[in-house]
Amino acid sequence: MTNLPEQFGSMVFNEKAMRRYLSFEDFQVLKRTMRTGCPMERKTADAVAEAMKEWAVEKGATHYAHWFQPHTGVTAEKHESFLNPDGEGGVILEFDGKSLIRGEADGSSFPSGGLRATFEARGYTAWDPTSYAFIKDHVLCIPTAFCSYGGHALDKKTPLLRSMEALNIQGTRLLRQFGMDCGGVYATVGLEQEFFLVDRERYNRRKDLIYTGHTLLGARPPKGQELDDHYYGALKLRVVDFMHELNEELWKLGIPAKTEHNEAAPAQHELAPVFEKCNVAVDHNQLTMEIMKKVAKRHGLTCLLHEKPFAFINGSGKHNNWGLMTDSGVNLLSPGKTPEENLRFLTLVCAVIQAVDDYQDLLRFSVSCAGNDNRLGGFEAPPAIISMFLGEDLEGVLRSLAAREQYNNPAGQMLRLGGALLDIPKDSTDRNRTSPFAFTGNKFEFRSLGSSMSAADCNTVLNTIVAESLRQFADRLEKAEDVPAAAEELIRATVLAHGRILYSANGYSQDWIAEAKRRGLSNYPSSAEAIPHLMDEKNVDLFERHRVMSRTEMASVAEVLLENYCNQMNIDACVMSEMIRRDVTPAVLGYGRFLAETIDAKQRIGGAHALPCRTETELLGRVCAGTDELYCRREALDAAVEKAAGIPGFSDRAMFYRTTVMPAMERVREVCDSLEDIVSKEAWPYPSYGNLLYRL
Repeated sequence: MTNLPEQFGSMVFNEKAMRRYLSFEDFQVLKRTMRTGCPMERKTADAVAEAMKEWAVEKGATHYAHWFQPHTGVTAEKHESFLNPDGEGGVILEFDGKSLIRGEADGSSFPSGGLRATFEARGYTAWDPTSYAFIKDHVLCIPTAFCSYGGHALDKKTPLLRSMEALNIQGTRLLRQFGMDCGGVYATVGLEQEFFLVDRERYNRRKDLIYTGHTLLGARPPKGQELDDHYYGALKLRVVDFMHELNEELWKLGIPAKTEHNEAAPAQHELAPVFEKCNVAVDHNQLTMEIMKKVAKRHGLTCLLHEKPFAFINGSGKHNNWGLMTDSGVNLLSPGKTPEENLRFLTLVCAVIQAVDDYQDLLRFSVSCAGNDNRLGGFEAPPAIISMFLGEDLEGVLRSLAAREQYNNPAGQMLRLGGALLDIPKDSTDRNRTSPFAFTGNKFEFRSLGSSMSAADCNTVLNTIVAESLRQFADRLEKAEDVPAAAEELIRATVLAHGRILYSANGYSQDWIAEAKRRGLSNYPSSAEAIPHLMDEKNVDLFERHRVMSRTEMASVAEVLLENYCNQMNIDACVMSEMIRRDVTPAVLGYGRFLAETIDAKQRIGGAHALPCRTETELLGRVCAGTDELYCRREALDAAVEKAAGIPGFSDRAMFYRTTVMPAMERVREVCDSLEDIVSKEAWPYPSYGNLLYRL
């Protein structure tokens, strides 16, 4: 890519392309629709569609597709060509406003949580003009929402857009009390995407990776991440080539990929973009995950996005950096330099504190999936218990205000490193990577989101719960005669009522579990326990009050997530059983036969003076005992899976998978991994952890 500024966004129908292909009047109408959501007339829609088609065809596109995000967690698209017969044996290229604004997709074949029966097939896709259309694989992709024939949301985008509107309404109300007529408030999001890269040939020899995205078996390698030598280390040449092509592909699509580096675990990496408007950031992250997989394949690699591809080392997350901006470009979570700005900032921080404390269960729900259960609470992932870290200074200011005391701020300190090194300013606070929800200077970092997950759910929750706090705060301040005094009192009351959610110490510590219980914080170690709380009455009231989701839509989401959890756990268990039955057991029996034949050969050769066979005999005993134990534990796993299938109701079935099937899988793995440490590498049927993690 020789001219990066010119190539950036070259495959996006952005404002630059709009100005070129649309008349000034049509461009202004489209901009107004993008900004305010007001409808446009059919003739303008036709003009926009024609401009999109002309631009896309010049770029080599032959088809268009409504690109949407169903509850599968990945994107969906149905391609339609621009060609239409002209009646004279030829074709013309057509794309009109009707096709742009609305499409139709099968509403029964995607997860709907009971909203659609098999015979109720009609569903609609509706253009989202706030997210730019783009070209991918010679197809003009038009970002859309997806709803049922009855108007219920069947996707992740519709609730997200509604939550952004709720945040805008309530945020604008609150800011008016501070004399700020900002035109609008929106959430910004930056998503740090972690992932693993492994050699594709070795990946293809692992059934567990192919079917589930993570390893179900695998003995601990002699080296993990103990030396911390991979973190920020020099990229391997294959990874450099992969990253180079990945960045080029992302930049063409207008995705502002910024930071790349090795992560803490071997073969683990991270890519992070510059923050963007919430729904655009979510769209771009979905594209990023898709393109990562495609580019990796072209380099003989496989990109693993599962939250815990390998035991014993770091899992992968997707750190969700959430901020608040105004339409005029003011970062509302930046402390500011004047008392008025400080008061507004502290009020907004308290709104977030109240939101996180009141809706801990929703935040935990929003990061729920089977893969993330394996990650949360272990190897540098935040615990499942939700808490907040503000930093010493910010928490000190709030605690002092609550106690009506003066806070002494040690601001302006410098770090003096000595020698020829320049003095550098010291940040006002340290970081706490064990905190699930941490303030990082001018935004909050929600670190619990899983690497494979859509970021739509957690941002829908974040936007909505903060909108609720802002609504309550605005209600109170609108009645106040002295807004600054009322805001100070509001800050005091919030810190006193919700200070339990603030925690600055080690979140990985076992002591924190007991301390969180003492504070009355919720603790849902698994998705099976967290997901049902979506339907708690306070949560239904919240989403319905802000018109983000109806009770019916929420019940649908909960059922989809529980069903998906059960399906994923069932697939994991069935794959593990097949690996043991068809691959591991024959391999171990074959190795046992080799040992037995070796013993027999030594005894025959030695005759009366038998050669020593202690090694072979002891190994054979361990192999035989392990094989029998593995057989018994695998049968117990199969029985548990069979019993799970007969449990009615996804909630009860999910808990059975969590409490019975998962422990059965762990018992199988324990024996299998011990056998891997005995059997020769030539006899073992799968590439080892060492071969997967260290050979690129």
